[in-house]
Amino acid sequence: MKENELKITLLVSTYNWKEALKCSLMSAFRQTLLPMEIVIADDGSDEQTRNLIEEMRQISPVPLVHVWHEDKGFRKCEISNKAIAKSQGDYIVQIDGDVILERHFIEDHAALAEKGYFVCGSRVHLDSRTSNLILSGKIRIPRIFHLPIGYFLNSLREAHLRNFFAKRYGRKLDHMRGCNMAFWKDNFIQVNGYNEDLTQWGHEDSELVHRLHFLGVQKKYLKMGGVVYHLHHQLASRSNEQQHWDAINDVKLNRICWTKNGINKYL
Repeated sequence: MKENELKITLLVSTYNWKEALKCSLMSAFRQTLLPMEIVIADDGSDEQTRNLIEEMRQISPVPLVHVWHEDKGFRKCEISNKAIAKSQGDYIVQIDGDVILERHFIEDHAALAEKGYFVCGSRVHLDSRTSNLILSGKIRIPRIFHLPIGYFLNSLREAHLRNFFAKRYGRKLDHMRGCNMAFWKDNFIQVNGYNEDLTQWGHEDSELVHRLHFLGVQKKYLKMGGVVYHLHHQLASRSNEQQHWDAINDVKLNRICWTKNGINKYL
């Protein structure tokens, strides 16, 4: 499918960090290829975030949709399902609201979009100093000298290598990044979306793609493109991580492609 024929929804997850969300959205507004819409999956942020989104809506080059529910703890799976149910695109490119997009991010994802595949991208972790420079508006996008040495390769962009790596690199399904992934909306609905039994932090993206795999959808890895810069922050609690690994192992063992507690209730 040609890039300009794709109806792309950019899905942005957020919770009570309006400064990071503003920087992330501004990077989305500057894309060489714009999505048809930006849908914000808001897991219960306060009025400050709502007010920011209203301000950003005035300058957004595409429709900006805010999907919110009450704060009852970490419910990213639920708010993501609600947001995707309201999306108008055929292809969902998913990020977190604490990442900054290199200006070709959407263009690179569109180039890799192919029926029968979902896509996983990588990220560049920024240190606190560079993150503060971005949040304070002193820089928009980090330069090479801002990047940690270990993440230098994740910041490179080259089309021929991108195509070469797409079906060869990062073949393990556990190697997923919910802050940089893409999938067809119809495939997402076929597996009933995210598993809302998975609350608190951890691996909901891996559980999803394992079910996509057992549906017959294959993985591509977006390397040498689709670059996101992840702002520094404290790590979320891992207290419920084992339950999530248990859910993934159940999907693997029983080759499950459908979750009972998913998106269908919102469609």
